[in-house]
Amino acid sequence: MDLILNELENRFGVTNRDERRNDLSFATVGRQTAVEVITWLRDYAGFRHLVMISAVDYPERDSIQLTYLLHNHQTRKDIGLRVVLDRREKTMDSIHHLWAGAQVYQRELREMFGIDFPGSPGVDKPMILEGWREMPPMLKEFDTKKYSEETYFPRPGRFTMEPQTVMENKLYPIETEVKNEIRSIVRDNRSNGGA
Repeated sequence: MDLILNELENRFGVTNRDERRNDLSFATVGRQTAVEVITWLRDYAGFRHLVMISAVDYPERDSIQLTYLLHNHQTRKDIGLRVVLDRREKTMDSIHHLWAGAQVYQRELREMFGIDFPGSPGVDKPMILEGWREMPPMLKEFDTKKYSEETYFPRPGRFTMEPQTVMENKLYPIETEVKNEIRSIVRDNRSNGGA
C-alpha cells in the first residue's frame, strides 16, 4: 500500500495519509483532482470496485467531507479517498462514468447532504424523501426532534420490560399473578405501618 500512496503523493499531491491497517488506508485529495485520482486508482492500481461513497458534515470547520472507498480484489486492500468540500459550495464532479452504481450514492448524498453532482443521471430526482422541502436532514443543524414534534402527532410513551419478566408472564401466568398479588399485599402493609 505504501507504493500506491507514494505514487499518489508524487503524481497528484495527495496528502494526509492515514494507514489504519495493512489492508486499509485513507488519503486526502483536492476536489479538482479527485476524479483523476479515482480513475488512476481504478485503471492502473487495480482498485476496480467502488465499495461506497459517504459524507460527514463538519459545521465547525465549515466543510463536508466526502469519502470514496475503493477495493482491489487481487490484493484484498481498500483505499479511502477523502475530499473536503466547502459547505457553501457543495458541488462535486460525478464519477458515474467510472461506475454506473455511483449515481445511486450521488443521488442519496444530494438528497441527504445537499451535495450537487452535475451531470449525474437522475441526481435531482427524489430517492427517499419524496416531496421533501426542508433542509437536507443529514446536515448537523437539522433539528430532528423539532421536526418530528411539528410533523407527527404525539404518542404515549413506550415502555420496556425485562426479558425475564416477559417470559414469566408468558410461561407462568398464574404464578406471576400470585407473585404480583403478594407484592401488592406486602407494599400495602408497609405503607400502612403494619408488620
